[in-house]
Amino acid sequence: MSAKSGNRKDLLLTHPCFSLEAHDKFGRVHLPVAPACNIQCRYCVRKYDCAHESRPGITSRVLTPDEAFERVAVLVERNDKLSVVGIAGPGDPLANAATYVVMRRINWNFPDLTLCVSTNGLLLPDRLEELVAAGVRSLTVTINAVTAETAEKIYAWAVYRGRRYTGKDAADLLMANQWRGLANAIEAGLIVKVNSVLVPGVNEADIPVIAERAGRLGAELQNILPLIPQAEYAHLKRPDHATISRMRELCRPRLRQMTHCKQCRADACGVLGEDKDMELEVLNARIGEEYMDSVM
Repeated sequence: MSAKSGNRKDLLLTHPCFSLEAHDKFGRVHLPVAPACNIQCRYCVRKYDCAHESRPGITSRVLTPDEAFERVAVLVERNDKLSVVGIAGPGDPLANAATYVVMRRINWNFPDLTLCVSTNGLLLPDRLEELVAAGVRSLTVTINAVTAETAEKIYAWAVYRGRRYTGKDAADLLMANQWRGLANAIEAGLIVKVNSVLVPGVNEADIPVIAERAGRLGAELQNILPLIPQAEYAHLKRPDHATISRMRELCRPRLRQMTHCKQCRADACGVLGEDKDMELEVLNARIGEEYMDSVM
């Protein structure tokens, strides 16, 4: 099992998440086809049908596989900057069958696009082979803890193979699968980024260890994200830029750091920081097609 052949350097240079130089030159589209999630993070609000809020896990609506493919087809036709197609939610992509359907279809029709998936890692050891077969070449795994004590403070429960786990059992299971899946993905040839959410007073000591372990395994990049205070952690203060910068400097010797993340929505589209309304783009494309049909 290995990712499809391709120039690793070229992929890194054209992936806006992996390259600072690429983030304002190449676009990406996130396809919100994955509503189900198999874990509950204590900082996550399971409300994703929002058109005006901007944070991970948010989308104006969930797309069907056909709608997702149409969205990519419109972008390919209208925007030559598109380099990456990703699935990042609003739930966990690996827990949704639509992820594999959409990726296989896009890979078949647009093989030059880089396919990317973001996951909590619980199902990564089980589903890696399917991801590779679907053409996925880059992967983001969110890892927030290296000890069960810390993980219990961040995750409320996990559902795996039909069984619900809580407490230390959930923490141990999730962390074991995350690290095994990460190692397997790198060995399979995928380019891997590790996301880590900085939760003040909870996981500051864990994040440098995550960087050390992931770097030793061969991960390409770490993205340290500030907590968005909500749900059980609504009372905490969002880490400021200086706090995040200090943590990045601490981790930089262990693993290259991402500094240009915009904490994108699950339906993000366009160049980082300049997202466009893809619903409007698709509608305009349909109107144009209907007009051309009427005058032919």
